[in-house]
Amino acid sequence: MYLYHFGLRELPFTLTPNTSYFYGLPCHKEALDVILHALKAGEGFIKVTGEVGTGKTLICRKILNELPDHFVTAYIPNPYLSPEELRRAVAAELKVNLSTQTDQQEFTQRIQEKLIEIHQGGNSVVLIIDEAQALPSESLEVLRLFTNLETESRKLLQVVLFGQPELDTKISKGELRQLKQRITFSYALQTMDRDQLYFYLKHRLSVAGNRSEEIFSRQVCGLLHKACRGTPRIVNVVAHKALMLAYGEGKHRVTKDHVKLAVKDTDACIQPRSNSRVSIFVLILALLLLLFMFRSELTNFLTGAELL
Repeated sequence: MYLYHFGLRELPFTLTPNTSYFYGLPCHKEALDVILHALKAGEGFIKVTGEVGTGKTLICRKILNELPDHFVTAYIPNPYLSPEELRRAVAAELKVNLSTQTDQQEFTQRIQEKLIEIHQGGNSVVLIIDEAQALPSESLEVLRLFTNLETESRKLLQVVLFGQPELDTKISKGELRQLKQRITFSYALQTMDRDQLYFYLKHRLSVAGNRSEEIFSRQVCGLLHKACRGTPRIVNVVAHKALMLAYGEGKHRVTKDHVKLAVKDTDACIQPRSNSRVSIFVLILALLLLLFMFRSELTNFLTGAELL
């Protein structure tokens, strides 16, 4: 691999949400600020949405690592769960022992007792759900009912939902209007602009150990931005491939040609336009030529017929 060639200790553009590579894009910092402020204020529901690959899971991990000690966290990364499965998942995260025969009423009672116990110990409980757009509507309603558990001054359970824009569509449904009213803080993640992408790449290469000259120039980053739409995950994929191509040629800087080849090999990218206009123009000329030849043959045929 290209590690030694570029003076790296580890691969800089893996898709694993490693918080040590957290760059702190403006939208990521703002999302963290919104979440932390809302949790400290004791709000019930907080929602963060963003397109695929914009860094939701990375922020989620960052929150889990940086919450103050008095927060007890429950994390559900794969929430395609029925209401009963969701209750059991929450109970397991809070270390509430339930039998297989436990009914819905006992579920709620045992979880409430655990939440009160944690609250009496001076702590707060935060349930963080990643990929929340996958939650069935019935399970989202269960979450709303969980947040009904409260003291006179504070919610016993706070919920942070991370999801794709489809989560907004789902919550806008009529049957979930009560849940929508409970969401007091919401934030939508944006993609990177060209300058942010340039410094994002430099940051990840630096964390991975690179101390040499610039590997991705601003011009190359401009091409990357156009092809990847500023989406961090796609940028990582293309940057990794571009480094491999540069290494294969023995070069220490990525060129536009390397990026173009990497983009061509990546389905998620915006592919450069083929010269379709030229092809259509050639096709039209060919059709006109055939038509002219056909008319000439037809004229000759009719002329011959008249002579007969």
